Amino acid sequence: MGREGAEVIGSRAGPGILMEAFLVSTGVVALGEMGDKTQLLALLLAARYKRPWPIVGGILVATLANHAAAGALGAAIAAWLGPQWLRWIIGLSFIAMGAWMLIPDEADEAPGGHARFGVFGTTVLAFFLAEMGDKTQIATVALAARYPSLVAVVAGTTLGMMIANVPAVWLGDRAAKKVPMRLVHAIAAAIFGVLGVLTLAGVGG
Repeated sequence: MGREGAEVIGSRAGPGILMEAFLVSTGVVALGEMGDKTQLLALLLAARYKRPWPIVGGILVATLANHAAAGALGAAIAAWLGPQWLRWIIGLSFIAMGAWMLIPDEADEAPGGHARFGVFGTTVLAFFLAEMGDKTQIATVALAARYPSLVAVVAGTTLGMMIANVPAVWLGDRAAKKVPMRLVHAIAAAIFGVLGVLTLAGVGG
């Protein structure tokens, strides 16, 4: 990216845009994660091992590692592409993510054969692999490409994952069944759709 693009990014990296990146990242991932296969995986692990603290810790470590890598990819994409191509790719990606949010996930089978790693190690491995190519990982790539602060995006997406998954671990399947997943996914889809339209229109840089 040229000097002019770097100056634009630098001018946008104030407290306001950092807070926006953090809050938007937190909100869309927390909503998008509701009913996702990784949330259902958290329920399965909690029911299987009945040890919430190692599971919560494993989710945190796996999410930080996965989303940091995804965010770095998004930042690299932003550096490689010119502003016009980047605007169209990000905008269309957000709109596609909104459509994807409306497609329900099914729970993968609980991982087996990893008892030697312990509850924490099993959770880290299971969540890291389950997040590969998942909605929230792809959302992290798109958000990191849109916003200038990788730290704010990764912190937000990680917090969003924890907001969605920690209650699933502690409260279990009964609480999760009471959440209207279609409404939550519809709200997340609308947020992504609005972000996509605003990006294509050039709002917010």
